[in-house]
Amino acid sequence: MSASASSGADRASNQHQQPDPWKSFRGVMAGTLILEVIVVLLALPVVSVFHGGLTPLSSGYLIGMAIVLALMSGMQGRSWALWANIGIQFVLILGAFIDVTIGIVGIIFLLVWVLIAYLRSEVKRRQDRGLLPGQQS
Repeated sequence: MSASASSGADRASNQHQQPDPWKSFRGVMAGTLILEVIVVLLALPVVSVFHGGLTPLSSGYLIGMAIVLALMSGMQGRSWALWANIGIQFVLILGAFIDVTIGIVGIIFLLVWVLIAYLRSEVKRRQDRGLLPGQQS
């Protein structure tokens, strides 16, 4: 076995020994988006009862947002995913012009995504300092 092949095998075995905090973090982000899809779709009956009922615009907006959020849940491995998740919240907040209830859902999830961004920075800071449980020997 050549030296480069053995060093590659050593790196692979080291990767299996240490847990990947970013893999679980991506799972949290994807799970949050799926929960957001559910909440957005649950807004359909709420919007239908209040403010004059469902219109083609409000139902199309909510269903379209649910589809976009569901598609985004599969893209959480990308480097830009967290920022796209935060950005889509502003699109959801703009839904307040269609119905106030939609904007409220957007504000709540914007706060959730800001908290997730903070947690990401905290994990990154601890990883850089070697303070994560998998990094301590």
